[in-house]
Amino acid sequence: MTKIKPPSVAGTFYSEDADTLKKQIEEFESNSKNHYEYKTRAVIVPHAGLQYSGQLAYDGIKLLNSDIKTLFIFAPAHRVGFQGLCISSYDEWETPLGNIKINQQINNELNDNFFIDYYDTAFQEEHSVEIQIPIIQSVFEDISIVPILVGNADINSILEIIASYWDDKSIGFIISSDLSHFLEDNEAQKVDNITADMIESSDVSSFQYQQACGAISICALIAFAKSKNFSLIRNGLINSSAATGDKSRVVGYGSWFLYTGKKNEFLKKYFSDEILDICRESIISKINNTEYKPEVESVFNEKGACFVTLERDGNLRGCIGSVIAHKSLIDDLAHNSQAAAFSDPRFSPLKKDEMDDLSIAVSLLSEPEPIKFNGESDLLNKIVPNKDGIIIRDGNYQAVYLPSVWEQLPDKKEFLTSLKLKAGMPADYFSDTFEAFRFRSEYIK
Repeated sequence: MTKIKPPSVAGTFYSEDADTLKKQIEEFESNSKNHYEYKTRAVIVPHAGLQYSGQLAYDGIKLLNSDIKTLFIFAPAHRVGFQGLCISSYDEWETPLGNIKINQQINNELNDNFFIDYYDTAFQEEHSVEIQIPIIQSVFEDISIVPILVGNADINSILEIIASYWDDKSIGFIISSDLSHFLEDNEAQKVDNITADMIESSDVSSFQYQQACGAISICALIAFAKSKNFSLIRNGLINSSAATGDKSRVVGYGSWFLYTGKKNEFLKKYFSDEILDICRESIISKINNTEYKPEVESVFNEKGACFVTLERDGNLRGCIGSVIAHKSLIDDLAHNSQAAAFSDPRFSPLKKDEMDDLSIAVSLLSEPEPIKFNGESDLLNKIVPNKDGIIIRDGNYQAVYLPSVWEQLPDKKEFLTSLKLKAGMPADYFSDTFEAFRFRSEYIK
């Protein structure tokens, strides 16, 4: 006999009327702002009532690859306390939209290989899994789920499961989590932005469970992404005040998707035209003394560092940039474009009649990494021509060359000597306190 899990939060977290629920999800589809060509196999999405975070959850789940046949759902247990993880013995989960199959074959594997116990009681009144199911049913025609509730668990227990099933391309992963809870709007935005920076930089060394109820699962996905040199890219960041208008006590919601590469590679592949348009339009707005606030995808609200280079007739006309990501990429692009056009001390401010012949190039910089070396000869051996951008620093001396400079200075010794001169050092300068850092860049022109 088929064992069916009845809905727990129909009528509270979402409508118990099938037609009303279908209409709400159809509105999510019509309002969806996803323009990404890329499809993923892992997302982080919120789990509040559909009226609060349903649109963001829908936009995230819609990014999942349509070839996925089984979805793991890692969700925090709010109602019942227990150690580790637990799974369900139900064969199907019922919602007003019908039943969805629970993949008991995988559940058996989890029980046998990872010693995860069945604990149906924990699922009885839990919303963090169920709120995702009507969206999944609407996005996928034929799919099963593996609901896993997370109690007092270790990050590695989830990391091992993701890593074990990753090679099966028919399997996807949902991390169900809200962010900050019941703070005033301004404070919530600060906390949630810190959380977003941690997720996007893969640095969760100081991640606190108060930042997200699904913190354990989020950190596990981050650890997996880091182990593969993948990236988690922002798909949205809001809080409940967007739906309620009440800013006195809000809950934060965020969504991210896993990209199998670096963020700057993603930006170059899918948003090169938009990046160059942002640079050009920000310069034009400065010339016309108008405000420039474009609507951009959420990835542009992540912190980013860029250099903007302007040329006319093949000659440099301005170049300004940021080595360290300290503001949103959209702000860094706009600021550095205007600075290159009007504030580069080597050139007079750009004039309007120069715009037609202006060539714009953008370098998106990775985070600099220190190079460990023993003397100048060792440093030269560790520099990779045509790939490494290099920063040198010693006391008040500092200079940076982008990887594109290798086109003019292909010899490593010549490259480093020129960089020293740019920093104000003598050509033969070196000391015990001399520091060097490498970074990579994605070049868009």
